[in-house]
Amino acid sequence: MLDPREIRENSSFIEKGLGRRGLKVDLTSLRNHSKRLKELENQRTKLQAEGNSIGKEVGVKIRTGCEPSSDEVMLLKNKGNQIKTEVSLIEEEERTLAKSIKDQILHYPNIPYSDCPDGKGEIDNIQIRTWGTPLKGEGYKEHWQIAEELCLLDTERSVRIAKSRFVTLLNHGAKLERSLINFMLDVHTAKGYTEILPPVLVNTASLEGSGQLPKFAEESFRCSEDNLWLTPTAEVPLTSLHRNEIIPFESLPIKYVAYTPCFRREAGSYGKDTRGLIRLHQFNKVELYWFVDPANSKEAYKQITADAESILQYLELPYRVMELCTGDLGFSASSTHDLEVWLPGANSYREISSCSICDDFQARRSSIRTRKGKKTQLVHTLNASGLAIGRTMAAILENGQQSDGSVKIPEALVPYFGQAFIKAEQS
Repeated sequence: MLDPREIRENSSFIEKGLGRRGLKVDLTSLRNHSKRLKELENQRTKLQAEGNSIGKEVGVKIRTGCEPSSDEVMLLKNKGNQIKTEVSLIEEEERTLAKSIKDQILHYPNIPYSDCPDGKGEIDNIQIRTWGTPLKGEGYKEHWQIAEELCLLDTERSVRIAKSRFVTLLNHGAKLERSLINFMLDVHTAKGYTEILPPVLVNTASLEGSGQLPKFAEESFRCSEDNLWLTPTAEVPLTSLHRNEIIPFESLPIKYVAYTPCFRREAGSYGKDTRGLIRLHQFNKVELYWFVDPANSKEAYKQITADAESILQYLELPYRVMELCTGDLGFSASSTHDLEVWLPGANSYREISSCSICDDFQARRSSIRTRKGKKTQLVHTLNASGLAIGRTMAAILENGQQSDGSVKIPEALVPYFGQAFIKAEQS
């Protein structure tokens, strides 16, 4: 969430930052409301101090011999009661105004970094670096063709079970998915991440805290009778793991890795990637999440990105790193690096991880602080897919396809999968 103080004192900076995202906003009304809220806070504080002073004065007079019912004492008590009434009225106005301000601010995304490239969409993203040598040429099959030939998945029966854009993994397809999850968790925990297995049903406050609501309500699955939602990413429960907490400074950085099923409606994406594992309503993902001292967040951004990249390197999958422009930036992010894996069958790079730094945006929405000395301050949060499992499987199938129809399993994954190839007669 944007800082109300920044809106109150430097609204032109906020308007400019949101403008770089393509949003034309006039914060005059919001700024005035924020100023009024500050004025009310000051009035209340002053009145409360005056009321406390009167209360002490009443106590002194009674202790020095004045009768509690004397005109002198009653005059002070009446004045104190009047102040209490004024404070109560101010608090009611504060609550109403604060809710109105919060409801408005919740709709505004984070401000991009000054060095974030300007742009309107995906076409304006900038390639930072590449790794590996992409396989290019004629004759490469797409992953869904390979998966069907090797009987690794079933989409038709999945429609019978649920609806389109769900998939049932079979035989070695299910085993490969499980192997990838275990492999990724082991790699990241060996680097110092704490493994978490959070609930996949989350409440509204958790979605608001991470920045998913109210913006992405239409893309989320809701269990209306319980006011719970199926989590779109482990980022949501991991953010709320410390909601309304003050994290001991010596505990930072906190680094979590979590496997969860994820659920998204993929609103607005119909007609795209209708076959295979790229764009599903339900998919598995391993997520990386950091809570850090703001002074160290830029260095943490480099590290969390490197940790996500390491999985692709272990699996020998060519990829590139893209810096997202302002028009393609996620709602909560100040800056994002996408990892895009090469798919030779599709002859294109496809996103497999987004690595984002959110500064204090999620921490303010979730009230997550740390105490440094005598002062408390908001922490910074970072997240990265480490990685999306289905897309990783798609990349392994396409990059590992052999001329005899089999698929070579990356060497690092063989101890988890149990064999070096998937062959048609085995599936």
